[in-house]
Amino acid sequence: MAINERIKFIRNLRGMTQKYLGAAIGFPEKTADVRMAQYETGNRTPKEKMVADIANVLGVSPQALAVPDIDSYDGLIHTLFAIEDLYGIKINKIDGELCLTLDKSKGASYLTIFNMLNTWQVQADKLNNDEISEEEYNDWRFNYPKSEVKAFKAKLDKLRQQKKLTND
Repeated sequence: MAINERIKFIRNLRGMTQKYLGAAIGFPEKTADVRMAQYETGNRTPKEKMVADIANVLGVSPQALAVPDIDSYDGLIHTLFAIEDLYGIKINKIDGELCLTLDKSKGASYLTIFNMLNTWQVQADKLNNDEISEEEYNDWRFNYPKSEVKAFKAKLDKLRQQKKLTND
């Protein structure tokens, strides 16, 4: 989720209007909603000081608004928070271990993410069982989802070939 979407998302969570937020960070009341709309649509990108001011009024860390930065632990945790907001992935404990779980109530989002994570797990298992090399695993990851389309096409071609041999 980009910064403009995060601002809008958190503003709505807080029940604030664009006008209220804009005025609270110091824009003239007459143009406060227009200025906030520019940030929320991505027509303008707030500078670091403005991000800090918006975050302060929203009662969040500036990193909660920023484009996810996974090069730091703080950035990583805020990326995970954004994923929770967007896709319903939750943190839980299972047998005393921390884990991320999918929220089944998210419907199509749940199914899509479940299938993607399941596909990833299959590839990770292949790597762990020495069925594929680390190079093949990385090639799969760096080319996902194209790699899945290619694999699916290969399976279809194999089935068609088997059907053709059976019918001949």
